[in-house]
Amino acid sequence: MEVVGSTLLGTHAYPRLTPTSFLPAISTTASSYTNRSPYYPLPECFRKPWMPSAYYMTAATHPTLGPFSGSTQEPTSSIKLPSVSNRTPLFTRYTPDDWHRSNVSKCSESQTSRQNSECLRVDTSRLIHDKYQQTRKAQTESTKFLGVRVNDIEFWKSELCRELDEMIHETSALTDMKRRLERALAETEAPLQVAQECLLHRDKRMGIDLVHDEVEKQLLREMDVIRSCQERIQCYLDKAKAQLESNRAAQHKVEQDLADKQMAHRIDDKCHHLRNTSDGISYFRGVERVDATISVPDSWAKFTDNNILCSQSKRAASAKLRSEIENVLGVTAKEMWNQFNAVNVAFTNRIAETADAKSRIQTHLAKTLQEIFQIEMSIEELRKAIREKAPPFKVAQTRLDERTRRPNIELCRDRVQLRLVNEVHELDETIQSLQQRLKDTEDTLQTLVRAKAVLQHDLAVKANSFFIDQEKCMGMRKSFPSTARLVGFV
Repeated sequence: MEVVGSTLLGTHAYPRLTPTSFLPAISTTASSYTNRSPYYPLPECFRKPWMPSAYYMTAATHPTLGPFSGSTQEPTSSIKLPSVSNRTPLFTRYTPDDWHRSNVSKCSESQTSRQNSECLRVDTSRLIHDKYQQTRKAQTESTKFLGVRVNDIEFWKSELCRELDEMIHETSALTDMKRRLERALAETEAPLQVAQECLLHRDKRMGIDLVHDEVEKQLLREMDVIRSCQERIQCYLDKAKAQLESNRAAQHKVEQDLADKQMAHRIDDKCHHLRNTSDGISYFRGVERVDATISVPDSWAKFTDNNILCSQSKRAASAKLRSEIENVLGVTAKEMWNQFNAVNVAFTNRIAETADAKSRIQTHLAKTLQEIFQIEMSIEELRKAIREKAPPFKVAQTRLDERTRRPNIELCRDRVQLRLVNEVHELDETIQSLQQRLKDTEDTLQTLVRAKAVLQHDLAVKANSFFIDQEKCMGMRKSFPSTARLVGFV
């Protein structure tokens, strides 16, 4: 039993809760979590060993044998107790009433103290329970909000993933279409070069065949058509490159946003699954006063929604561009093929005309050669006829000369004389007419020879033109690319 006024060896003013371990397991604690303590310091009374003076005044009364009123003024050590042998009845300090009142007072004070203590204990239990419920409710609400946040992030992450997949597919399709444009543009070089070479070869035609005919007009038109198709293909190729850059920029934004969402989802999911018994929890002094946020839920959702809308608009523009490219490839291939067929038809007609003209020239040349042969035979016959007229002419003139030597009256103009004279004149006229005919025949022969030379030259010209159109030009035009190559599939 303790002496009145001594210090009670109490340990706690209130029931102390058993604290949880402030230090996590060594295997799961990061180096940054060491030496951590709560930000708000505990009250002084909680950080020192408990003493009764913290809540109640310590009893400082030292009971003595003197009166009660005097015993509270001076220390016990200064009072000298009288000897028992010297006591008298008047030396009694208290009366029975005082003793009874003291007992009643002490009991009353004890009951009051107990009642106050009981009320305090009840209030303390209720306070502990309320704070426990409040803490649990706050943690439950935080966990619930974290779960909602994780669901929101998962929703936007799924939207971003779907949009990213569609954008990657669209970018791949546009890249393939760009390659088709490049192949189609490269395929147009060969037909253009063929048309240019055809024009160069046709410049080697000779004489009258060097004309600005339908073939040349169609070849020039084919060059214009091919150049026009090249310009359109190059224009759409530039548009495809610019659209690819826009697609990649939008895709980069979506990928960056998705990466941020994945990291945020991982962090919030980890926070959502943290419990009071989880490893790795610790104190972080002043962390609640650090506000590193740069967005609110509306701006956060609008940012991702804008990225998705931007990507969708780029995808729509890319799909529209692919449709236009597909259309222009078909149109350009059709135009080039139509012009190619038109040029081939013109070549075919011109080759047929050249072949017909060549055939007619060959026919005329054959006839001319035949006529030259006949006229040469006629010349030989005329020359022979002229040579054959010389002896009769000599005979007639010799007879007339001999008859001039007749004597005297014998120089008679008889019928013989007249006939010889007429014979000489007839032979002379015959020889003159044969010589004139020989001259005319020789002139005709020269004309035929010149006509033969002209026909032979024209035949050579037609043969050269025929060779150029048939062999060189049409031979090169057999390598015109197919429709599949013109639209870039091959």
